[in-house]
Formats: sequence, structure tokens, C-alpha cells
Amino acid sequence: MLKQIKTIHYRRKREGKTNYRKRLKILLSEKTRLVVRKSLKHMYAQLVEYNEDGDLVKVSAASEELKKLGWKANTGNIPAAYLVGYLLGKKAQKSKVKQAILDIGLQPSVKGSKVYAVAKGAIDAGISVPVSPEMLPNDHAINGSILAKYAQVLQKDKQRYDRYFSMYLKNGIAPEDVAKNVEAVKKSIEAAYGK
Repeated sequence: MLKQIKTIHYRRKREGKTNYRKRLKILLSEKTRLVVRKSLKHMYAQLVEYNEDGDLVKVSAASEELKKLGWKANTGNIPAAYLVGYLLGKKAQKSKVKQAILDIGLQPSVKGSKVYAVAKGAIDAGISVPVSPEMLPNDHAINGSILAKYAQVLQKDKQRYDRYFSMYLKNGIAPEDVAKNVEAVKKSIEAAYGK
């Protein structure tokens, strides 16, 4: 009787951290990857090139960097994600990276999500990323005007307004002013890294 041999998968596959089939398809393109990852409070983006000794990070940007550039709102929302992509794109001009393929890892591909907001920011900054325009968030979500409209609706109920926007108010910005803050931070990024 033949004994069955149990296949042991790679550790990262067992832990649910890497989909090797998807990674191989991306690597076969031989293009720089725009790697987007998120946590509950922050967004991270990197331009990564494959190397046999390990991936090389050409440029990186994180939502924590936005605070230094004047960002006052939450660092885990769609406008912040867009600004992370925009910052990454402006930093990439020095590295001469002109195009990249979006690598979202194990995150679900959701239309208009923060992942696609990062991609839109990178595209607006000058990096060519092949993404369907339907997947990108609209301008109202990116500049925070949806947030401002919702805040105006909640102003009638002061208690709910204070509860929903407590972090914005704690950081010294009204949710209605997020659109102005997005434009101010974009100008700061352009001043620091060029237009």
C-alpha cells in the first residue's frame, strides 16, 4: 500500500499572508509594483522592484508623513489615501519611475476604496497605473466634499455630530474644512517635491 505524502506549503501561504499565484502573475510583467497596504488608521504605499535577493523598495510613502505637510484630519480615510498616492507619485519623479502595476495583495478589490484612492493619487502625480477608471473613487470622495455634506446633515443633532467627528474636532479641523485641507496639503507636497 502506498503511503500519501503531505505537501507542506510555504509559511506565508499557510499564514494567509501571500497568494503566490497572484504574485507570480504580477512579477512576470517585469514592471515596478505599486504596493498598497492599509491598517485601521493608516495607509502605506511603496514602489517595489523585484530582485532575486529580495524586493527593492524604490520609493515609499505613509499617511503619517502627511501630518508634517499640514494634514489635520484622519489618516485612514479616502482623502488621506489619495494624498499618500499623490505624495508617492511626486517622490517617484526623482527615482524616474514612470509606470507601475497595482499590487493590492490579499485585500479585496472594492470599487472606490482607499486602495484605489492611492492609485488615483499616484496617477494624478504622473505615474501610469493601468486601472479601470470605474474602480477609482470620484472627486467628491477624494476631496472630502461628501464628508462635508454628511457633516452638514448631522449638525442638527449636536450629540451625533460630536460623536461621529470626534477625531476631526480633536485634531482641530471641522469636517466641513477637509476639502480645503486636501488642497493645502497637495500644494505642500508640490512645494516639497516639485509639480
